[in-house]
Amino acid sequence: MSILIVAILTFLAFAGNAYADDLTGKPLIIDGDTIEIAGERVRLHGIDAPESDQVCLRADASEYRCGEMATFALAAIIETHWITCKGETRDRYGRRIAVCYAGPYDINAKMVKQGWAVAYRKYSMDYVANEDDARTRKTGMWRGQFIAPWDWRKGVREFP
Repeated sequence: MSILIVAILTFLAFAGNAYADDLTGKPLIIDGDTIEIAGERVRLHGIDAPESDQVCLRADASEYRCGEMATFALAAIIETHWITCKGETRDRYGRRIAVCYAGPYDINAKMVKQGWAVAYRKYSMDYVANEDDARTRKTGMWRGQFIAPWDWRKGVREFP
């Protein structure tokens, strides 16, 4: 009987650890690639969205606040859903790096596929096909011109 109890407790310990890394809750949208759940900042893995103050060009060359649009796009994807984020790696700012899901939907992939974020190839190739699809369909930022978010952060402000 005690062997059975030990076996059950061992199973429960390992099963509990399998889910311990997940973070689930109603998120606060920070920007197009960052959310907060229960006070913990989460950076969406493998994608990079324009900065909050970043501007892009429409097809007619008029400027618009694409960083703001990316934030709105993330809010529209999440809506009122609770989400689950998987990943425990931390970036240099202490944010959790994770793939987040609204039900079965990969939020990170949706942001790239809708054209409001790009694949962050420096860290992952996971969303390159989604980016290629968005570029081909000319959706989101791909309708006009934009500066890669990593270049914008470095101070590049002139369009190609």
